[in-house]
Amino acid sequence: QVQLVESGGGFVQAGGSLRLSCAASGDTACVAAMAWYRQAAGKERELVAAIRSGRITYIADSVQGRFTISGDKGGRTVYLQMNNLNSEDTAVYRCNALGEFDPGCKYWGQGTQVTVSS
Repeated sequence: QVQLVESGGGFVQAGGSLRLSCAASGDTACVAAMAWYRQAAGKERELVAAIRSGRITYIADSVQGRFTISGDKGGRTVYLQMNNLNSEDTAVYRCNALGEFDPGCKYWGQGTQVTVSS
């Protein structure tokens, strides 16, 4: 089992910044990639950014140039730096960990709320 704990969400004014963190613990040997998703009220879940072996593999068009994903050396903590936030970024952000060969290696964090006031 892998546990994912997110932190860093909160309330911010438009134009501001937040940094989300996701720490993975437990049996993380199967984890090959980590990602951030978000889901706004009444909308479908959206992949925001993903990272594998320290390399960014995906940044959504909607956040390109404003958000970036990074990880620590051990690859078990990932960050989502969010700059120039706007009201459309308001959502619950959830961390995801995914294995490459083991379909059972798929885990989610509990989510952290980000609210941007315009």
